[in-house]
Amino acid sequence: MLTVEGTRAKRVPRPHSPIRESSSTRPSGIKRILGFAWVLPALVLLAVFVYLPLVQNLGFSFLEWDIYSGSQTFVGAENYIKLSSDPIFWSALGNNALYAGVSIVFQVCGALALAALIESVRRERWRRALRAVYFIPSAISLTVAGLLFYFIYEPNLGLLNYVLSGVGLDALTQPWLGQESTAMMAVIAMSQWQGFGYSTLLFAVAIQRIPSELYEAASIDGIGVIRRFFTVTVPLVREMTGLMTIVTISGAFQVFNEVMVMTSGGPNNSTQVLATWLYRSGFVRNDFGYAAAIAMVIFLVTLIIALAQLWITHRRRVEW
Repeated sequence: MLTVEGTRAKRVPRPHSPIRESSSTRPSGIKRILGFAWVLPALVLLAVFVYLPLVQNLGFSFLEWDIYSGSQTFVGAENYIKLSSDPIFWSALGNNALYAGVSIVFQVCGALALAALIESVRRERWRRALRAVYFIPSAISLTVAGLLFYFIYEPNLGLLNYVLSGVGLDALTQPWLGQESTAMMAVIAMSQWQGFGYSTLLFAVAIQRIPSELYEAASIDGIGVIRRFFTVTVPLVREMTGLMTIVTISGAFQVFNEVMVMTSGGPNNSTQVLATWLYRSGFVRNDFGYAAAIAMVIFLVTLIIALAQLWITHRRRVEW
């Protein structure tokens, strides 16, 4: 404020007043209630279709339940004790672990290397074509892919044995799905073929987000292609790597369709996984309490792995 004293203007300071926060920028109680109302339907759906079934399944795992007669008998931890002494359960758990290990090698490490190779191609149209070619198997239904490989592995008329015979490797021809030593790896091989392109595409998207200046600086410093991959690409796609590891391991412990279509758990239960043994225990042997216990094991294994991987990824988060 200005005042005039004679011919001289004098500035009079205004009384200090604290800056008041606009009511439009301060969340009010009504806005909070409205915000909660927007997410309430999603919370209700989660509670009804996710959390409530989990609680119910936990309760079922303490029962001996005959679903056809409807009789239920509380048996406490007897189903879990039965799990610990079930050799097929441990064999199925080992198959899931093998499935997860092979999937990490191909669908995480291998897919990352292939995505980096595709993104290093100079012409954009070639990059698009390669992405499409590798993604095509992922668009095929798991059931269809399982039937396709079932016929490929057929010992008499299958394509695999025919090709081996055609190149003079008759000694390698064998019933791939009919013997315990090869059946599980044959199923896993089909799954890797079917899911490899999807992982590659996700890694390609992550690589595209890396600033090109980092690669240019690495080239100026004389860093080669392989070293550039390990010093620039791998660290900066760490979050996507963590996400894909969680998805891959969780999928490996929930695998069902591939095994049921190709082997149904045979021969001699050598390809049983947790999900197929759960199905057989519940719907074939009519032991739904035991099947619920297997379901809880699947849930706990995937939950622990996911929490551990999220913790590791959060501690090593990359920002640029």
